Amino acid sequence: MSVEPTQRPDRRRFLLGGEGWPYLLVPFIPLAIVLDAAGVSAVAIFVSSALGVIPTAALMGRATEELAARSGPGIGGLLNVTFGNAPELIIALFALGAGLQEVVKASLIGSVIGNVLLVMGASMFAGGIGRDRQHFNRVSAVAQSSMLLLAVAAMAMPAIFELVEGTGLPSPGAARVSYGSTVEHLSLAVAIVLILSYGAGLVFSLRTHRDLFNPPEDRDEHSGAGWSVRRSIAMLALAGVAVAGMSEILVGSISAAAKSIGLTEFFVGAIVVAIVGNAAEHWVAVLVARKDKMDLAVNISIGSSAQIALFVAPVLVLVSFFVGPAPMALVFNGFELGGLFLAVLIATHVTDEGESTWFEGVQLLAVYAVLALAFAFA
Repeated sequence: MSVEPTQRPDRRRFLLGGEGWPYLLVPFIPLAIVLDAAGVSAVAIFVSSALGVIPTAALMGRATEELAARSGPGIGGLLNVTFGNAPELIIALFALGAGLQEVVKASLIGSVIGNVLLVMGASMFAGGIGRDRQHFNRVSAVAQSSMLLLAVAAMAMPAIFELVEGTGLPSPGAARVSYGSTVEHLSLAVAIVLILSYGAGLVFSLRTHRDLFNPPEDRDEHSGAGWSVRRSIAMLALAGVAVAGMSEILVGSISAAAKSIGLTEFFVGAIVVAIVGNAAEHWVAVLVARKDKMDLAVNISIGSSAQIALFVAPVLVLVSFFVGPAPMALVFNGFELGGLFLAVLIATHVTDEGESTWFEGVQLLAVYAVLALAFAFA
């Protein structure tokens, strides 16, 4: 009985703290289910399910971190890269099954530019306040930026092929565009190359050069009492089921909600869905940057973008040959290509110095705001 009073303040402090706030959104999970079953406004269903994704993603991230902390840097790194973007991958799989291929591609591009511009910008701004400048591992950051640049170059080739040999790039308002088998097979070949490159990147970061990506000061980040392996696996499974349920409801309401709000599915996919799928991870990056751990913040932002381009996008291309009405070609519209290359060029430039200031964060956020406005008017 005497333990209860001390547990309540600890629980309250956690929920109101920087890492616990996503769990305050747990009530939106049953609310989204009830609203979807009742068939009420699509906007209400979309908003509640979008907010419901955030705590499930946070739980999945926490469980992954606990497993990674108990598995050593090798297996731990593999777990982090495998489940790091799992919520967004699950959302995209449901959208793919519903035939919303352009929404899927918009969310992929939105994730890349969101991580590079929004997350890294917010991290540099929050971490730079009150400090002259912050430093991070330049070699590691440049290596990940290079991986991202190479991945983006490969992802752009099917669009360039379609622009030169086909009917041109799709419009931002398109729901699904049918391409010829040549472009679909080219996208499949590119996806295979990207996945092989991703596998080589895992060997590079987890085996041959793991000290570069797992510096000694970060390895003890989760030392101390934590979850057991059994509890971590149980929470990971629970989070996976919850993310799948929220994703199905979210995807089912996208089209109707976008029309009701007056926004295009392109904007919803590139901005809203991309932010919701990684909201918990985004907040962690800002939080650790505020604690002057820019190595981890940069790794989260650029590393997550590289994983989207090298793993998530190719996997969705492969799955589309079995799920959905037709294979998904890696043909992006002009706004997506422009935003993609701008984000990657900025990431390469910003990480080249190995240091950051709050003003650089403001500049990154400004670029993201301009891109979001352009997407809204598209």
